[in-house]
Amino acid sequence: MNLQKLQTTLDEMGQASYRLAQAKRAFYTELSSDWDALSVFPKALRDKLRAEVPWDELKIETTLESADGKSVKLLLVCADGAKIESVLLRHEAGRNTVCVSSQVGCPMKCAFCATGALGFKRNLTRDEIAEQVIIFARRLKIEGTRVTNVVFMGMGEPFANYDETLGAARILNDHEGFDLGARHMTISTCGLVPGIKKFSHEPLQINLAISLHSAIPETRLQIMPVEKAYPLKTLMAAVDEYADKTNRKVLFEYLLLDGVNDSPRDAQALINLLKHNLRLYQVNLIKYHDTGVFKATPLEKRQAFMDKLKQAGILVTFRVSFGEDINAACGQLAGEGARG
Repeated sequence: MNLQKLQTTLDEMGQASYRLAQAKRAFYTELSSDWDALSVFPKALRDKLRAEVPWDELKIETTLESADGKSVKLLLVCADGAKIESVLLRHEAGRNTVCVSSQVGCPMKCAFCATGALGFKRNLTRDEIAEQVIIFARRLKIEGTRVTNVVFMGMGEPFANYDETLGAARILNDHEGFDLGARHMTISTCGLVPGIKKFSHEPLQINLAISLHSAIPETRLQIMPVEKAYPLKTLMAAVDEYADKTNRKVLFEYLLLDGVNDSPRDAQALINLLKHNLRLYQVNLIKYHDTGVFKATPLEKRQAFMDKLKQAGILVTFRVSFGEDINAACGQLAGEGARG
């Protein structure tokens, strides 16, 4: 729902200010699916708003569910015809994470990511970003459960669309709306330093993840063009400043690519980069999911990389893979359906 358009329309119609709050409650709290659910609105008002302000900004075109039932990927169509993908990840112990997109395509051109191959088309609005969560929340409500976490790790670079991404986070955090705790949200950036610096001043305690993938500048530049604009030294200075200011843990995402960034030398470089802050810096190793460019690091080699980090005192985890069979895993978003 386009809240700004709704506010303008209600004002033009001379409606009381509480009407906006009623609509927001129906959309974000009650998870209603259309204007007819707003029985507190006169029918004439509902009919007028239905014509002027669509209830949903996004329409579901395709739904894919993984064989194990733990992942659901939606291909969503925006009002202008642009297409994006969003993913629901069902974890053990009842956690349900929604991975949302922040842009149509992506301008960052990371070599391992399918989204980057699409190029950049446009930024999503805060309403379009937040609505991805609401669509899954409606689905989970029917199942008797709810969204517990949101990660801004789908299509696009969130900090390249900073204001709308943070705007969506505030919508989702609104205690009179969806009411998701800020600590249950994570924003991932490939290393846009201005965004990291700005983020350090945000009052919301949203988690920060850095899409790192190599601690060797030459290797990182090979797979992530952002290294040219914001070299590792500059990036880490901003991250260190963020950690010092917020005292919040930072997650470094590291996609293991066979023969590219998974050698003992690569592991040692990562240790050297992070060892000065063992308390707040954590590494999340990720399995490469085929996008036709690289090969995944074999299990034995992957384990050796992880063990070397652990021995150095680095807090390290390995991300559980979800949805590889439906191209919903890390780096796979923007399959054929989203090319539009």
